[in-house]
Formats: sequence, structure tokens, C-alpha cells
Amino acid sequence: MNNKNLWVSFLAIATVLFLATTVSAAQITSDYTVEVNGQNAYWYTVSVVENENINVEVSFTALVNDTDVTVEVELTGNKGDVDAETAFFDVEAGNRYTKTLVLEVPRGLNDEVSDSLKLDVKISGKDHESELYDIALRVQRESYSIQIKSVSTGTMKAGQMVPVDVVVKNVGYNDLDDLYIVVKIPALNLQRSAYFGDLVAIEDSNDDDDTDTVSGRLFLEVPYSAKAGVYALEVTASNGDTTTSAVREVSISNEFSGGNIVVSGDSLLIVNPTNEVLVYRLVPEPSADLSVSLTQNVIAVPAGSSRTVDVTATGSSTGTYNYKINVFSLNGELLYVVNMTKSVDSGSSSPIVALTVILAIIFVVLLVVLIVLMGKKPEKSEEFGESYY
Repeated sequence: MNNKNLWVSFLAIATVLFLATTVSAAQITSDYTVEVNGQNAYWYTVSVVENENINVEVSFTALVNDTDVTVEVELTGNKGDVDAETAFFDVEAGNRYTKTLVLEVPRGLNDEVSDSLKLDVKISGKDHESELYDIALRVQRESYSIQIKSVSTGTMKAGQMVPVDVVVKNVGYNDLDDLYIVVKIPALNLQRSAYFGDLVAIEDSNDDDDTDTVSGRLFLEVPYSAKAGVYALEVTASNGDTTTSAVREVSISNEFSGGNIVVSGDSLLIVNPTNEVLVYRLVPEPSADLSVSLTQNVIAVPAGSSRTVDVTATGSSTGTYNYKINVFSLNGELLYVVNMTKSVDSGSSSPIVALTVILAIIFVVLLVVLIVLMGKKPEKSEEFGESYY
């Protein structure tokens, strides 16, 4: 009986030793260290921050010769995994190797400011492989961080006031005080800002004042002179501790992209698509061969309406004349240059010239009549007397 027990014990020990030898032979290393941002991750609970890059340094001594070896690291959290892997390299038994990989810590802390994160490390070769012990890390939010959740606009048309809706959230470790939002379209020199208040780090469902998310609306007045096209809309959220920005593309339409002044024959149609009165000063460019006059040199156009200015151009000789009318704002800024054309035929003359000729003819006729009348002498009258005998 004792002999039988001895044999059973011997076989069990032998089996364990055999399995241990087999497992050991399959390992590429049993001597390794892992450091995260320079700290031994097996000795300390290393804390990392969302959205930052961390350096993971793996050092190991090879137990065997192997080829096509890689080191793979993976961060596993509640909101997804992030991994990185080295290029292939070869190892020789007894030598020590160090590889450094960079990982970006994923963002995903919604209802807490910190949480656990697992780091997995695996060393694999063509014939051998070692999975190192799991490493527990601690992930925290950035100290101060704002996330622009959404930016939306209404239909953007030139000459109109356009709403811009912005939603922002506090995704930092600490509360945010005195948050401001700025929206702008740099290409059009447009900018507006608004105060959005305070945001806590962790929202209290029982207190409406303690919120981590806020929405607001700002208005941009798109100038009627803006050309139709796609523009960059920049949104900036900031307070005294942090700043973040986002850029969105917006499309602006403009029915008056070529200007709000239309040439119609010998008239100018001035359209005001804005919500304010527009006042213009019209100045024809001087020309030695062409005389240009306007029915109005200063014109006020009420909001949402139009006005017409008649143009009279008189040429000194037959031909086609090109001339310009400069349109200025009241402060002297040149807004538009309107190009116009006038054709003068030899068989036709301007009203002024025709009137001058007619008056000259009438004057000559009257002069001739006057001369004739003055040159005609009056006849002597006969005298009759009475005779008395």
C-alpha cells in the first residue's frame, strides 16, 4: 500500500515538473519590467490623464532565441480600447531588450472624474509568446476641459441676422466658472460673444443649477455684400482656466453677390435687402468727351425697398462711350464702381443740342424779320385842301 502511494506521488510530481518545463519552454521571457511615464507600473498605481499620450516602456530578458518578435500593449477601458505594436525584431537567449510604445489615453469619463484602466502587455515571437501580468492604471479627467458638443446654424443669407446654436459640456476634473462663447467668421470680419455661466464637473440631477452642459444662441448679422460661398465658422469656448475651439463650414447664399445696384438702360436700380436704411453718394467719373448728370447724387434707400436714379450722358461726337459711376458710403468708403455705356449717332443729337439749334434758328428768323421791318419806310399821306372861289 505504501509503495503504491509512493508511486502515485512520484508520478504526480513528475507530471507537474513536465508541465512546468513545457510551459517554461513556451515562454519567451519570465524576467521583465513595465514602466508608464517613467514609473514602475508593477510597484505603483500610475495615474494617467484622458486624451494625453503616455509612454509605455517594456524591458525583458529573452529565455530563448526567436525571430519576428513584437511587443504589443493595449489599454482597456469602459469606452473602448487603444493599442500599439512594435515592428518585428529578433532576440537571443540571455540578452535584455527594451521597447517603448506611445498610447493616447481614450476619453470616456462621463459620470465620474476618475476610473480604473487596464494595461495588457504581450511579447510574441515566431515560436514563443509571453503574456505579462495585467497592470492596473488610474485614469483621470484633465484638470480643466471644455467639449463643444454641437454647433448648428439656420439658413445663412446675406443681409440677414443668422442664429448660431452652441452646446458645450464640462469634461474636466474641476468646475468651470464664468464661461464665455465666441463665434466668428473671420473672412467676413464677423464676431459675437455671449456669457454662458458656470458648469460643474459632475451634474446633480436634483439641482437644476448644478449642470455640466449648457446651450445658448448667438446671432451673426451677415453683410449684404458677402459673396455666396462656403465660409469657416469658428467657435471658441473659454474661461480663466482653459480654452477650446471648433471650426465648422457654413454656406452663405446671396442673391446680390454682384452688388445691390443694377444697371437698367440709362437708369440705376438700387436695392436695399437689409433691415436698415442705406444712404449712398453717387459720383460720375469726369470725362472730357462725355457729360454725365444724375437725377440724384445722394440717395437714401429704406430697408427692404429700392430706388431708381436716372442717368443722362451727352457725348461731344459720334461714338460709343464707356463711363463709370462711383458709389460711396456716407463716410467716404468706395463701395461699388458701376460701368455704363452710351452710344451717340451722327443722325441723332441730344435734347440740349437740338434745343440749342432750334433756338438759334428762331433767333435768326426773328432777327431777319426785325431787319426787314426796320428797313421798310412808311408812305407819305396825301394832303387835301378846300378851295374857295
